[in-house]
Amino acid sequence: MKRWIIFCISILFSSLVSQAQWQWKNVDSLYQPLPKGVHVYKTADETEGKPNIAFYVSADLHEKSLQFSTQTGNGKRLTPTQYYEQEKQPMLVMNTTFFEFVHNSNLNVVIKDGSLRAYQVHTLPLKGKDTLTYRHVFGSAIGISRKRRADVAWLYTDSAARYAYASQQPVKPWKDSIPHHSLQQMLQSGKFSKWKMETAVGGGPVLVQNGAINITNNEELKFAGKAINDKHPRSAMGYTADGLLIFLAIEGRFPGKAEGATLTQTAKMLQQIGCIEALNLDGGGSSCLLVNGKQTITPSDKEGQRAVPAVFVIRN
Repeated sequence: MKRWIIFCISILFSSLVSQAQWQWKNVDSLYQPLPKGVHVYKTADETEGKPNIAFYVSADLHEKSLQFSTQTGNGKRLTPTQYYEQEKQPMLVMNTTFFEFVHNSNLNVVIKDGSLRAYQVHTLPLKGKDTLTYRHVFGSAIGISRKRRADVAWLYTDSAARYAYASQQPVKPWKDSIPHHSLQQMLQSGKFSKWKMETAVGGGPVLVQNGAINITNNEELKFAGKAINDKHPRSAMGYTADGLLIFLAIEGRFPGKAEGATLTQTAKMLQQIGCIEALNLDGGGSSCLLVNGKQTITPSDKEGQRAVPAVFVIRN
């Protein structure tokens, strides 16, 4: 009987350990001065037996002294440190959207002061014999309203419309031979409503929805095949039920030191932190999180920080 009790306790302990895979240490002292409502955490616990380094910042949405905003390079790409200097040294700077290198263009939405500064790319031409067929996708974004409420949604944007339009559920992509769908056609689907956000950035796919892991890559078509299982540096954002905005950065591409994470591992980390909704942002060499101008993770590019066309910032 005694052995059976010990066995049951060991099974329970193993279960608790697996559920709490990462232990987070408060490292506020390394990034002072921090305003009220902001904290920095680090873990160096292994991820499924592999070396790992990750940081997250929690910022209280209810703290009125914190200003949540975005900034774009206006046709240029800047490193996070260059944004930090240009924006008069905000408390936090983090990379956000996916982008293309030719025109330095954001491929996801950016909203600043309630105004659309960049738009979702919805239309993807199919390759092969039928090059006149297009696939329409609806990427995800995280936004903060004027009342300081966060939301993750799937968006439709149009340069002729003042607001983005959002669905609270993932929308399956579809194919047709029309390169653009009008705003009116989209509204008639009944899945979208005005998304009146003061601040927002896009990325994808969504990783956590309603507190559960739900990776919507099949709907957002961000990664092909089994690429969601590849390990890379990661950037992600989410929020908790009690109004904490979460910024997660996972170091990667350093064998034996920090090997990065899959999307599923990133989702588990966000869920463990307490996010009820969260999404992936541009990762790889773009991943960078600055707190008071100091790097948390080490960027994976040998040149250091990668220049990006948009960032999220927090000012005190």
